[in-house]
Amino acid sequence: MNTITPVTRPPDLYGRPRSDSFMQKLAAFSDHAVTRLARRSAPPRRPPATEMPVIRELVVATKHQEAEDVVSLRLAAPDGAKLPPWQPGAHIELHLPSGRKRQYSLCGDPADRYRYRIAVRRIANGQGGSAEVHDALGVGMRVAVTGRPRNAFPFAAEASVLLVAGGIGITPILPMAREAARRGLDWRLVHTGRSRGSMPFAAELAELAAACPDRVFVRPDDESGVPEAADLLSLIPAAGAVYCCGPAPMIDGVRRAFGDSRASALHFERFAPPPITDGRPFELQLGDTGRVLPVPYDRSALDVLHEALPDLPFSCRQGFCGTCRVRVAQGHVDHRDRRLTATERVAGAMLPCVSRAPEGERLVLEV
Repeated sequence: MNTITPVTRPPDLYGRPRSDSFMQKLAAFSDHAVTRLARRSAPPRRPPATEMPVIRELVVATKHQEAEDVVSLRLAAPDGAKLPPWQPGAHIELHLPSGRKRQYSLCGDPADRYRYRIAVRRIANGQGGSAEVHDALGVGMRVAVTGRPRNAFPFAAEASVLLVAGGIGITPILPMAREAARRGLDWRLVHTGRSRGSMPFAAELAELAAACPDRVFVRPDDESGVPEAADLLSLIPAAGAVYCCGPAPMIDGVRRAFGDSRASALHFERFAPPPITDGRPFELQLGDTGRVLPVPYDRSALDVLHEALPDLPFSCRQGFCGTCRVRVAQGHVDHRDRRLTATERVAGAMLPCVSRAPEGERLVLEV
């Protein structure tokens, strides 16, 4: 396991400067977004390039207000058939009526083979997907999902586990907690958020806390203050694994504090791409069309490509899942991903979510 070198510590989880210590041994166990730190990793099994994803139509069976600006949907097959199985940490890709595609963690019961449950927080200044779920999707409407549930944040069920959720990050964490309880693991769960009214699944967490005393901790900021990452990590029972999901500043705080904790592994999933560091402007050329797209120093190639090619698939935007892969016909790529092999890079593969080109150079893409 890589060691973690302490630097300067932020005072809290929301981005104020503090100690930087983290390890970097990451892997993807499936074909979707995952950012996680752990002792061991296994490469995912990719489907053949010729395999076309199956589009499955589902119906909105229920819609429920879970918290301020958070709704949950239960999706079922129109004919009542069983749905493909899933495990804690999995997500589905939803095709919205507008044509937008969004990935949402499954937060229901894996034993329920007839319904998938997702929860969506309305993002005030987002790109419209969350608002569409809130405003346009109603009970009885039909939506499509791509293929089977994918798991980029798999729960390994270590003997000792700390589950850390921030706000809507409770969605993949809640099934993990139930699985930990079912297996009789030594586990703890802490859920943080702005206020109780903003934190979804409060009633379900209360039931879980009643059934499993001294294992569930709910910490609203307006009651307890913004928690220190080190304080959260101190809740871990023995030298176990940490699973963390929430806003980027929270993830970064936990990563920085990880090296000083007794945790043995850190797995995490974030809902936003990491900031661009050491970015330099360069250009993308779209195949033989001659169309050239400038990529500024503070934007990713994927952001620029997605504006020109709205149907370009992407998922994690962090260099792990490989969904956004494109082929470079000409030009030198500054590879910054953690997914592609040396052979794939030599063959021209690139993940535009994180990879770039040297300053002022041009990449010609086969798109």
